[in-house]
Amino acid sequence: MSDAASESRTNATEYTVSEISGALKRTVEDVFGHVRVRGEISGYRGPHSSGHAYFALKDDRARLDAVVWKTTMSRLKFRPEEGMEVIATGRLTTYPGKSNYQIVIDNLEPAGAGALMALLEERKRRLQAEGLFDAGRKRRLPFMPRVIGVITSPTGSVIRDIIHRIKDRFPLHVLVWPVRVQGETAGAEVTAAVNGFNALALDGAIPHPDLLIVARGGGSLEDLWGFNDEALARAAAASRIPLISAVGHETDWTLIDLVADVRAPTPTGAAEIAVPVKADLEATLAGLGARLKAAVSRNFERKRQVVRAAARALPSPDQLLALPRRRFDEATSRLGRALSVSIERKRARLQSQRLTPATLSRRMNEARTLTGRDLARAQAAFFAIVRERRARFSRNAARLSPAPIARRQKLQADALTRLTRRQDQAISRRLDRLRGKLTQADRLLATLSHKSVLARGFALVKDADGAVVKHAAEVAPGMALSLEFADGAADAIATSGTARPTSGTAQPARPKAIARPAAKSREPGNQGSLF
Repeated sequence: MSDAASESRTNATEYTVSEISGALKRTVEDVFGHVRVRGEISGYRGPHSSGHAYFALKDDRARLDAVVWKTTMSRLKFRPEEGMEVIATGRLTTYPGKSNYQIVIDNLEPAGAGALMALLEERKRRLQAEGLFDAGRKRRLPFMPRVIGVITSPTGSVIRDIIHRIKDRFPLHVLVWPVRVQGETAGAEVTAAVNGFNALALDGAIPHPDLLIVARGGGSLEDLWGFNDEALARAAAASRIPLISAVGHETDWTLIDLVADVRAPTPTGAAEIAVPVKADLEATLAGLGARLKAAVSRNFERKRQVVRAAARALPSPDQLLALPRRRFDEATSRLGRALSVSIERKRARLQSQRLTPATLSRRMNEARTLTGRDLARAQAAFFAIVRERRARFSRNAARLSPAPIARRQKLQADALTRLTRRQDQAISRRLDRLRGKLTQADRLLATLSHKSVLARGFALVKDADGAVVKHAAEVAPGMALSLEFADGAADAIATSGTARPTSGTAQPARPKAIARPAAKSREPGNQGSLF
């Protein structure tokens, strides 16, 4: 009863899912059979293995999936690029398998760089101008780090791939700093992680890493936008720890890739760059040890052969001592005879030169003669020195007598009098020249002063602010004026003029002079004198 009542309350036609999807597909293709869409390419990764290209067109508020078939790709005049703004011509259709719609592109024309790419290029130019991308500032990676810090999402496959690769190659301590790698806060979290690792103490409870890896999987430009953050790029450039960037796939690039010390194509590639293969190192060390041992053994054997050859070339001890021994024996045999001969010679010489009184007397006379001659020479030299000193003393006494001193003082006094007279004359002439110049300047001042003009009957006109009125066009009716004469000043109000009045007050019909006490006249040119 209830089923019959339910069927009688509605007459709506029932459709299957396939029928609804087909109806929507026909409707969209009929209404939007040919459209031109302007947007920014996003998520482009090149042609698929099938030859088709899949990406999206987006603007600041919406996103539209797009596909370019293989046959159309071969006819395009240019290849699409990530972030490029284009105008796509094609038709809209739906994809029933996912209940979404897309544009099948038949033609593609460039329309300029997209907003995100333009912003990225502007940041790139600014950071490059500051030298953050220079190869000279990039540091070398440690060959065998003890601790590696990894900055990535703790739940993704990236961290598992990195840890697995490091464990296979060279197991060591890995520190993971969990961050979001996508979204609005991704850039700030990664920046804080880089600064946090650098802030760790070298001897703290948490080991200080020797190398940092910033890693994330592939994605579109929007997905990787957090790694284009300017603050993150500056933090990576200022990092004291060498840093490897492994963001996205090999075709992707971000600002941190350009600033990092080394860029890895993939997160797994970053792990391979960070650590060597332990088995290869052990094999290399074993080979080097074997080569060293063999080289040392060969070197010892070569030195031993050289020593043996040198020993064979050297003579025996008997051969070395034979000639000195013979010379010693010959000298011993000649020594006894030589001593006997020398004794006989000395004895004969002593007997032939015996001392006698005549010999001693002769030698004493010769010594007395030599002594007398030397004494006469000494007395003559002494008397000559005394005479020379007495003559020098006489000359000095004559030069120091009172008469020459008085004559010298008189000459100095005369010279001082002449110099004083010349000084007075020079000062007088200098003062006369300065006095003449001052008089001429006083006369010129009196000639050029406006006081002399006022003395001939002219007057100087000033406005209320004290500014000089030079033209009649500057005077307005009712304007307050000040008239300066040669003997004083007076106030006046203008009754006519061409200038516009500055106030709306009524103007008097005729001029009215307001007398004031005359100022004391100032004689022009009375500048005083210095003398």
